[in-house]
Amino acid sequence: MPEKFPDRPEPFWRTKALDSMSDAEWESLCDGCARCCLVKLEDEDTGDVHYTDIGCRLLDGASCRCRDYPNRQALVPDCVKLTPQTVRGLGWLPPTCAYRLVDEGKDLPWWHPLVSGRPETVHEAGISVRDRVHAGEDDLPAEHFVDRLVRWPMRAPRKARKPPAL
Repeated sequence: MPEKFPDRPEPFWRTKALDSMSDAEWESLCDGCARCCLVKLEDEDTGDVHYTDIGCRLLDGASCRCRDYPNRQALVPDCVKLTPQTVRGLGWLPPTCAYRLVDEGKDLPWWHPLVSGRPETVHEAGISVRDRVHAGEDDLPAEHFVDRLVRWPMRAPRKARKPPAL
């Protein structure tokens, strides 16, 4: 349970629903992991979505950020813009995703930059795709995508479960 300080207000993600957040609050929820920027394949028979270790054509694998965030949907037509409504309908959002966590009434983990105060903790905890992207989607023929299926984006690594000892 998070520590309570009577003289300090609760952080916005504990008191506001996704629908009530300002644009700045909404954008700050993104921890920069880029898991959602990995290419996903849907099984036509079951509807199950499977992650690959292939990055979107706009993903910068080192920074884990979009190279053209303002224009991403024009440049990548299947890029999903997260809204409170889409968050509720996307079963493929990683369990570590702050949008998903807040929507489910859960708190942000220790490594989230809003909690830690440092953007690097998402990488230090092993949550981000940094050093885990095999290729960009333009670097491989689409028929090879199925060879790059991975399960880790739907899991939290052990080192992310507990904050490091101080």
